[in-house]
Amino acid sequence: MSESANISELKQVRLDKLQELRELGVDPFGARFERDCSAQQIVDDFEFMEGQKVKLAGRIMSKRRHGKAGFANLQDLSGDIQLYFRKDDVGEDRYELFKKLDIGDILGIEGVAFRTQKGEISVHVENFTYLSKALSPLPEKWHGLKDIEMRYRQRYVDLIVNPEVRAVFIKRSQIIKEIRKYMDEKGFLEVETPMMQPIPGGATARPFITYHNSLDMDLYLRIAPELYLKRLLVGGMEKVYEINRSFRNEGISTRHNPEFTMLEIYQAYGDYEDMMNLMEELTSSVVDKVFGTMVIKFEDQEIDFTPPWPRVTMLQAIQDCTGMDFHQVTSDQEARQAAEGMGLEVGPSQTRGEIINEIFEAFVEKTLIQPVFIYGHPVELSPLAKRNAADPRFTDRFEVYIMQREIANAFSELNDPLDQRNRFLQQVEKRVSGDAEAHMMDEDYINALEYGMPPAGGMGIGIDRLVMLMTDSSSIRDVILFPTLRRRD
Repeated sequence: MSESANISELKQVRLDKLQELRELGVDPFGARFERDCSAQQIVDDFEFMEGQKVKLAGRIMSKRRHGKAGFANLQDLSGDIQLYFRKDDVGEDRYELFKKLDIGDILGIEGVAFRTQKGEISVHVENFTYLSKALSPLPEKWHGLKDIEMRYRQRYVDLIVNPEVRAVFIKRSQIIKEIRKYMDEKGFLEVETPMMQPIPGGATARPFITYHNSLDMDLYLRIAPELYLKRLLVGGMEKVYEINRSFRNEGISTRHNPEFTMLEIYQAYGDYEDMMNLMEELTSSVVDKVFGTMVIKFEDQEIDFTPPWPRVTMLQAIQDCTGMDFHQVTSDQEARQAAEGMGLEVGPSQTRGEIINEIFEAFVEKTLIQPVFIYGHPVELSPLAKRNAADPRFTDRFEVYIMQREIANAFSELNDPLDQRNRFLQQVEKRVSGDAEAHMMDEDYINALEYGMPPAGGMGIGIDRLVMLMTDSSSIRDVILFPTLRRRD
């Protein structure tokens, strides 16, 4: 018999039981049930709760009978606990109902906390209530690579049968809670900006396009909230942050999901060095509060979040890895020749700055394991960042890398409207040449800058990637409850 046929047969058995329950006058999908404890609370406080009446609710995960008595394991969010059913205590009718229980059914339990002869903390059931009859059987073998796609598609089942998956998402919630707490305590104001924008800005990425019927216009799902947050700086809101959902119409991988969560932060009268300090303090504080240590494991590698973190220029990092000193490479042609000499294919129109970035991605990223700031990015790569005063070919920008992953991107914000316009025009030229990810012209943002934006530091942190590191998760899909998946026809 095929697996699908077997499941259909098991489901029919459960449908028959559902009908039997209704004929007995039992509501298979009960109403509100008031609990006074959780499974883990009984275990943790057993010395106090032994012999006490308890009321708890959860899902039946196993069941076994021994004549006139039986056992089951009940699981709630806190953990699981053994239930003991005895025919003489619950009565013949209720014991018959116990015999009809299926794995996955949700019950409300009333009983007494006790310890069995084998020493296992349990609940001696006196009464129970059906709260939800499970019509689909839980999978017997849910773990393993062959089920990984199904785990993401049916996250609700994944959460039921894999407690470690629930633990990851509980940790994610705790991490975001600590981030928000830290930002609030530092005097930053949490704000909200539009998710649908007439001009997508704040990053170089391909946007999703939608259409508004009443306004008869295209709108874009935001690729970043940056330009709206900086408009708030113009308006006098000096320290703002947003934990935001952003969307980029790009490929899917273990590190990319089209819908993702970012933390964006802007601080008036600051710069990228202030953002470096903030990044170190924020991340180390969250790790310490959530995990009680500065050193955590990821893929058998220990990551030490203890500040200070090394600060290395992009050119120095390239020289350390390849021996190539790009301080001595002054033209686009020289840069292209250098890249080709290193085995890279580059286009005839690529600039020195773009080639520097390609070499960095090809040779340096894979070497960056412990937290490190890489700063001093070429101006071609940073259309929204302030130029470096000593060398205007570069910007006051940094990225944070941990375990070969870019975790944060920050810079001293460009607040010169004339320079910003020129950089937007350069981006527009790239779009005309076929670069769908290049920045669009945003006249309203230029207009905002013309009213005067204070010098500022700004930073974006990838929450999903940060949670991946902190929970030892190898794929971004493991830290997003409902990741984007290819449609199954």
